[in-house]
Amino acid sequence: MRGQRGAVSMEDDDAESAAERPAKPTEQEVFDILSNRRRRYALYALLRDETATIGSLADQIAAWENECNIGDVTSAERKRVYTALQQSHLPKLERTGLISFDPDSGRVEPTEAVEELDIYLEVVGEEQLSWDQYYLALSAVSAGVVVAVWLGIPPFGSLPPLFWMTVVVALFGVSAAVHNYRSTGLAGAAEPPEVSRQS
Repeated sequence: MRGQRGAVSMEDDDAESAAERPAKPTEQEVFDILSNRRRRYALYALLRDETATIGSLADQIAAWENECNIGDVTSAERKRVYTALQQSHLPKLERTGLISFDPDSGRVEPTEAVEELDIYLEVVGEEQLSWDQYYLALSAVSAGVVVAVWLGIPPFGSLPPLFWMTVVVALFGVSAAVHNYRSTGLAGAAEPPEVSRQS
């Protein structure tokens, strides 16, 4: 009887924790979560290994942070990341419904909500244009070409308008193909974009 009562109590606790966990984080929560590099790295690492432990996450994140292989991570580097994950980052990711974290076993698993974060994860360095800025600039250049062709400004007036229209369409087509190729999303990325640019 006592065992049955204990089982019921455990089921109730699981149901309560599932009810307390939000089904989907708000946009503000997403931006807050992704503002921290270690949390971003944790999400990338989790989608590479959905059966990760806090230890394997600490190893991978420390390797990315120190730009080295996992085997070259020192115990001090690993411990710093491990402690931060355990005390701060993983509990926060769990509270917002992005992961399931079992402190006893150390198991960490992503939830379905993580797959919806792709749109937020385009990380752009200070020296780089974002895609929206790039397309805005490309549109401005295209408008300039149209005006130059319309006014007959050399060399634009010396070639047929169909040629320039083809050039503009080709520019947008190539840009869209490159954008699509590079926007593989979280699950398709081998590593975080910051790490890719560093290597």
